[in-house]
Amino acid sequence: MSHPQLNGVGPFTPQTGLDPSHYINRELSWLEFNERVLEEARDPSNPLLERLRFLAISASNLDEFFEVRVAGLQAQLYDNLEPQDAPPDGMGPLTQLTEIARRAHEFVSRQYDTWWSVIRPALSEHNIHVCEPAGLSPTQNAFLDHYFDSQVYPVLTPLAIDPAHPFPHLHNKSLNLILRLETIGQDPPRQLYAVLQVPSVLSRLVPLPDEGGGHRRFVLLEDVIGPRLDALFGGFRVAAWVAFRVTRNSDLTIQETEVRSLLSTVQENLRMRKWGAAVRLEISDRADEGFLAQLQTAPALDLDDRDVYRVPGPVDLTSLVALYKLEGFRELKETPFEPQVVAPLANRSNIFAAIREQDLLVHHPYESFGSVIQFIEQASEDPQVLAIKQTLYRTSDDNPIITALARAAENGKQVTALVELQARLDEENNIVKARALQKAGVHVVYGMVGLKTHCKAALVVRRDHDGIRRYVHLGTGNYNPTTARLYTDMSFFTCRPQFGEDASALFNLLTGYSQGHSWHKLIVAPMHLADRLVALIDRERQHAEAGLPARIIAKMNSLVDPGAIEALYAASQAGVKIDLIVRGICCLRPQIPGVSDNIRVISVVDKFLEHSRIAYFENGNAPEVFLSSADWMPRNFRRRVEIMFPIEDPRLQNRIVEGILGVVLMDNVKARVLQSDATYRRIPPPRPGEPVIRSQVEFQNMARELSSSDPIRPATLGPAVMGLQRNPEH
Repeated sequence: MSHPQLNGVGPFTPQTGLDPSHYINRELSWLEFNERVLEEARDPSNPLLERLRFLAISASNLDEFFEVRVAGLQAQLYDNLEPQDAPPDGMGPLTQLTEIARRAHEFVSRQYDTWWSVIRPALSEHNIHVCEPAGLSPTQNAFLDHYFDSQVYPVLTPLAIDPAHPFPHLHNKSLNLILRLETIGQDPPRQLYAVLQVPSVLSRLVPLPDEGGGHRRFVLLEDVIGPRLDALFGGFRVAAWVAFRVTRNSDLTIQETEVRSLLSTVQENLRMRKWGAAVRLEISDRADEGFLAQLQTAPALDLDDRDVYRVPGPVDLTSLVALYKLEGFRELKETPFEPQVVAPLANRSNIFAAIREQDLLVHHPYESFGSVIQFIEQASEDPQVLAIKQTLYRTSDDNPIITALARAAENGKQVTALVELQARLDEENNIVKARALQKAGVHVVYGMVGLKTHCKAALVVRRDHDGIRRYVHLGTGNYNPTTARLYTDMSFFTCRPQFGEDASALFNLLTGYSQGHSWHKLIVAPMHLADRLVALIDRERQHAEAGLPARIIAKMNSLVDPGAIEALYAASQAGVKIDLIVRGICCLRPQIPGVSDNIRVISVVDKFLEHSRIAYFENGNAPEVFLSSADWMPRNFRRRVEIMFPIEDPRLQNRIVEGILGVVLMDNVKARVLQSDATYRRIPPPRPGEPVIRSQVEFQNMARELSSSDPIRPATLGPAVMGLQRNPEH
């Protein structure tokens, strides 16, 4: 249902008055981010299987980019749809699509060069072989003959293409073969075409029998099927075949005025997703013009030349991640790291007692996500706990938090879960989880039409010896134990009354029609967050103009919002020193003379996905530190329920600013600096005698050292922050 307090926020139209050249295009900035991922695949200092993983990640990233971003631009161009947020750089959809295609084609060429020239030969040197059909021995071919007959042939379904058999529907990102058939016994032979889906239920990499010597050999499933296709077509000869894959529009668009039930609407949209418009065709570069004509001009696809990507195989590099998961080969991966238990929770059986003693800060994945699981699991069993309320955006299979919420309801506690059904590409999984929770007796709310609930909050109401107390967990990342081992995020636990009051108000807002709460600590989007953030930036500008200490350090995934960028430009022009740590998209253009001279932007791409959102404001020697669920983007500020919240304990502030932001700013291994021409350049390696600082490794070391002692010392932040070591490039 729609919400009277949160809906009705109009589209954000920035009144910047700035030259469009002061902005970097969002989509092109994203492609630059994926270039940094591919750089890690080519970096010889990374272990080999980690490099392979980065290559697969770059391919998976590109898939989603086409499914959502390119699909949206095509809808604007072909269906005259208005963009939700017009790009301030002034590029229209056709211009963007043309430039995206140019860069994406070049990027794909580099991906395959990385596979063929760099990674595949190195894998062979370490006894991991992806074999070509022409190089197989008679014994290996005999094994594959049997494998094809017994495992593959029974699940294959050839689909003819002719007037009686219209072009088949191709599932999004499914691997297929297109075949050219010739009649046997006719002169000249008659040619026909057919399509065959490569079964997704079978492993893409077929292992060959162990021949000793520690060698692991694999054949791609399409290379098992292709040479044996004649068995499917009696009376025909398969003259040629190539592999291909189609990417479709996978974005769900829900029209608020047409919704009666959010659940049924999302389910219907999911059914429609598999019929989404085709946006990209990947096909083996062995394909001739006949194959291309059959596919590109098929009414079901209808793709422009720029949408066709001819690749030197294998089609779909994401499947290569299976090699990363091979047993053994430990020396080809990063040294494993076990998340540490934070000192205040070590050997503590009661997490609520620990939170009563002090606010707790946990830095994932270096410090264990088990503290968050413990918080919910203990609440589910504690007889003194009366109620649990939690938001769920992206979950995971076998999530102990879901199990604990269900157990709490079965134990008679009042349990409410807001499950966001519109979490992109996780909709089906969230529907399954929501139904399981409902079955257990949890009161499930499905979010709100027109707004995604993206904030990360859990509230536990407990009867303590001195009365009712509210315990709160707020975070920058999802309640997902799987990604919590892969993403860098922050967790904050508190039982301070004002945080508890705000958390209760937040859930009342999400589940009912509550309005008019006077917020103490939480800054909530879409109501206040954008304006408050701009005001905080502008306050630094005013301090600088008054000669007071002024400094901004902000860490986020993406920086797109024109209002925030304009405020940062104004602060820079007033002399505020600004460090931005932006992992992915950054539309702000730094180092423009007279505009952004005082702004430095770095991006860190490493083993863990940088995901935490942190903001520091010097505030004239009265520093303020905030954590948030929101990136600085119009969608987060205007079309999502997000929260930003202060960290007020000076000990925790010190840890965030000196121990996290300060360390990232000193990274001279995995950090790149954004240039004014929108490209990124690695920070020069340290000179002889200078320390080598790889921030993620430093955080691992710090977590080990601090797990057995109190890591937090009272400190005054102002002089320390102003004296943060800065790379000479700034």
